[in-house]
Amino acid sequence: MEDSAIDRVFAEVDRADFLPPDRRDDAGRDEPIAIGQGQTNSQPYTVRVMLELLDVRPGHRVLDVGSGSGWTTALLGCLAGPDGLVVGVELEPELVRFGSENLVRYAMEWTSIRQPEAGVLGAPDLAPYDRILVSATARELPSTLVGQLAEDGVMVVPVGADMLRVRRREGDVDVTRHGTFSFVPLR
Repeated sequence: MEDSAIDRVFAEVDRADFLPPDRRDDAGRDEPIAIGQGQTNSQPYTVRVMLELLDVRPGHRVLDVGSGSGWTTALLGCLAGPDGLVVGVELEPELVRFGSENLVRYAMEWTSIRQPEAGVLGAPDLAPYDRILVSATARELPSTLVGQLAEDGVMVVPVGADMLRVRRREGDVDVTRHGTFSFVPLR
């Protein structure tokens, strides 16, 4: 993905709009910011790396696991565009509400945030996805999410301390490592 597309979405989607009111002045800091419920809005540098690895294109169907305040969901929505679909899933009901309210400001009808079904990882009812972004650390590669990838789909997921890029091709899974990062645990 061209840096200009990522630069564009970072310019179009103001991180401050996705932070609690008392933390909005911190939006320009390149660090994770607490958003409540023990969750964080990820560091911009980390989000940029993940978006570069994910390579979302217009028209893609995208799953955003651990959408939190909705910032990454909105960034993904800008990249996928109105011909795409972006579904954020978030376990914390308070953050589902907060993130959904934040998304409304951007009028991207093709984006949404919802609470997943109990005991279900992702949103298999809408699969397959061209891209899956996971913003929480898994203990091992989540095969349930790999199963929700379309043929030639890509997932970016932190496993342990490693950032992994997973591509599904002809039934095989190709995994590459792209540095170390720290996230809240995937639940």
